[in-house]
Amino acid sequence: METPLLTSSMPRIGDKAPDFEANTTQGALRFSDYNIGSWVILFSHPADFTPVCTTELTEFAREQEYFLHNNTKLLGLSIDSIHSHIAWVHNVRANTGVTMRFPLIADSSMKVANLYGMLHPGEHATETVRAVFLLTRTALFVSSCTTR
Repeated sequence: METPLLTSSMPRIGDKAPDFEANTTQGALRFSDYNIGSWVILFSHPADFTPVCTTELTEFAREQEYFLHNNTKLLGLSIDSIHSHIAWVHNVRANTGVTMRFPLIADSSMKVANLYGMLHPGEHATETVRAVFLLTRTALFVSSCTTR
């Protein structure tokens, strides 16, 4: 018998943003250190190398200077491996000329996805839903949205 995947509910507006440590395309990251002195847009995508996810992340990368100018850091997440993320980043750069200079979390353990409610019961256990979180400089949760 298959054991159901335990999932957390999505943080609500006003909740403290859950802290975490994760492996990213730019090395180890502790969220509470990453967001010091800035806003953070944390977003998830279901899988690397898919057309829609590639388009979404490429557009975030194209607008990164705008976000940085407005004191906002980008932070992506999927449950793909670090090796998949790195290959995907290189593939996007080779095919589009766009470089993703923000970290992508490799959340193969699904720890961060569970903290932020990015896994929905009854859906794919190997994909996060699309979610966007705007987090304040003090790590208080501000807003979110999800789609499939």
